[in-house]
Amino acid sequence: MPAPGAGMSAEPAEFPQRGEEEEDRSKYAGVLRFYNLAKHQEWIVSDVPWGEIPYIPEGRGSPQRQARRRDVWRSVVMQQLQADVLACEMAAQLLNAAPDPEAKLYYSTMVQDESRHTEAWLKLIGEVGGEAERDPHLDALGHMFLEADTLEEKVFLMQVFFERLIIPRFRLIARSSRGTILEDLCNRLAVDDGIHHGAGMAYERVLLEGASKKVKGDLIDAANRMLPEFAAHALWRPKAREMIGHLMEARDRERLKTELNHGVRLAHSLGLDVSEVELPF
Repeated sequence: MPAPGAGMSAEPAEFPQRGEEEEDRSKYAGVLRFYNLAKHQEWIVSDVPWGEIPYIPEGRGSPQRQARRRDVWRSVVMQQLQADVLACEMAAQLLNAAPDPEAKLYYSTMVQDESRHTEAWLKLIGEVGGEAERDPHLDALGHMFLEADTLEEKVFLMQVFFERLIIPRFRLIARSSRGTILEDLCNRLAVDDGIHHGAGMAYERVLLEGASKKVKGDLIDAANRMLPEFAAHALWRPKAREMIGHLMEARDRERLKTELNHGVRLAHSLGLDVSEVELPF
């Protein structure tokens, strides 16, 4: 066991054996609540109305204009696929590293969610022209999460920050793609990621009970490493969306600033000293 106040190792942990002195598990009630919510909200890829509605918004005009519009939407789908492939690895790490049975139970649902999301994006990308340009900043974020040293840091970066910051993007894409498979998936994922975020907040509160000043300081350091990369990811546009990106840049920056400020407030609600957080704006 780690020393009191020390960070929880991200190495696999063993369950306590029956017969050991039982402790009060009521502090994990929030984690179990999100486990039950995840089971209630569970869906399967065949629930999506494949073939019944358009896959992505259908363009009008010349064949060239329609092809350009299709490339724009294909790049949107590609970014979501890339994110969920990385999320599969992250969720598996969390399942493997969490020492608490209640958290392991929850993370078993999260692994299934991320795998289901990936399956759905793979089906959709296959229908709209195949994989496209990768987001280098998303790859960098994935490596940052996967290489984090402690469980507190992994939960903080992925569930407290990233999952929460990504939900408004799903809602924005859904509003822009009414009546399509893309809208359907984004609405489903906004719900799933909301549960992932809520569970992460509940578990991080447990993990930070009695945590040392150093552990909490390490989380702020991790946030300061992540936020510039997340901002670069949020503002990055592939070649297919460069023109749109330039037109929307001012609005995108303002939206991002609002989301990052909300993320800082969430960190403060966990008892972290956010005065040292350095926003990239």
